Amino acid sequence: MFDIVESLVNLWKTTGIYQMLFTDGQLDMAFIKTLIMLAVSGVLIYLAIGKGFEPLLLLPIAFGMLLANLPGTGLFHKEFFINDTGYIDWALLGNKGGLMDYLYLGVKLGIYPSLIFLAIGAMTDFTPLIAKPTSLLLGAGAQFGIYVAFTGALALGFSPQEAASIGIIGGADGPTAILVTKTLAPHLLGAIAVAAYSYMALIPIIQPPLMKLVTTKKERQIKMEMSTLRPVSRLEKLVFPVLVAGVVALILPDAAPLVGFLMLGNLLNVCGVTDRLSKTAQNELCNIVTIFLGVSVGITADAESFLKLDTILIIVLGLTAFAFATLGGLMLAKIMCVLTGGKVNPLIGSAGVSAVPMAARVAQTVGQKENPSNFLLMHAMGPNVAGVIGSAVAAGVFLASIPH
Repeated sequence: MFDIVESLVNLWKTTGIYQMLFTDGQLDMAFIKTLIMLAVSGVLIYLAIGKGFEPLLLLPIAFGMLLANLPGTGLFHKEFFINDTGYIDWALLGNKGGLMDYLYLGVKLGIYPSLIFLAIGAMTDFTPLIAKPTSLLLGAGAQFGIYVAFTGALALGFSPQEAASIGIIGGADGPTAILVTKTLAPHLLGAIAVAAYSYMALIPIIQPPLMKLVTTKKERQIKMEMSTLRPVSRLEKLVFPVLVAGVVALILPDAAPLVGFLMLGNLLNVCGVTDRLSKTAQNELCNIVTIFLGVSVGITADAESFLKLDTILIIVLGLTAFAFATLGGLMLAKIMCVLTGGKVNPLIGSAGVSAVPMAARVAQTVGQKENPSNFLLMHAMGPNVAGVIGSAVAAGVFLASIPH
């Protein structure tokens, strides 16, 4: 005979509310952690929508975090990907995989970060870097923060794999941080992604005080004329991406997925015969992959993996990495200023981090406040683009030298 009471009880036990509050029929106080994570995701959604902090990626990440902490949904099974073997459990994935399990394959297999780099390459003008190759030095100098944070993380007891994943935050490059972390320390992916994109969004707040700390007012007022950037021929624009992709792949094969797709995107843009592909990479492809990447990263940030002391340490070390990256670029630019007899404004060194074009715009804004007739944007774009290449190379070094 149909028992309506028993049916209602069974229905109650299938709800997310029951599964959040009870384990094996007993009240489980772990639900407090779930509520905290739901609150964290709510704060991130507010920052993305209300404050405009990197909304294109922070909002999908925050919503993915929300989905990850709603009990009983079965959208994502972390154990399929993060386990003792280090390999994807294809059998379980095929039989019990949820929607997010399949979308997460784009992260686990390194597909999304490379496609994002394809879009970045199509949207980025490499002309300032080609016109002034010394900008590569400033981009390299800004990678100093990566190795400072790497060393600091080792000193705090993190494994080399975890330390490398934390250090790469200093490159201010979300896709690169995700690629390194999903390979070396996938259990830290949620915390590192949130830290990396949060600091990218806070560049206009974090960098100016550091810029003023290590430069003098006179240095910040140095005017760099556009005429100092030589004209770049079409042939140079065509050869540059092909040459860089080839050289990097030959020297550091592990960096080829990022640098190769970055250069392919740029070649699509400058060759003049693939406008449709270039526009697709810049718009539709970029937008679609951004949604999938953000939600896939956010879904890994459940209470069990996120609410740890390690997460706080990651956030602190990430800020340290970003600060030293900015300082490294600034100090190298100060040296170049001296060597050139005061022709280089040290502010452009801060753009050596790879947040394109935000870091270059910050250098422009700070410089123009000191000297309204100063236009540093194009000069800062050289180090900014070099920083993208530099962070990808740093990632390749980690992946090649650290066992995984």
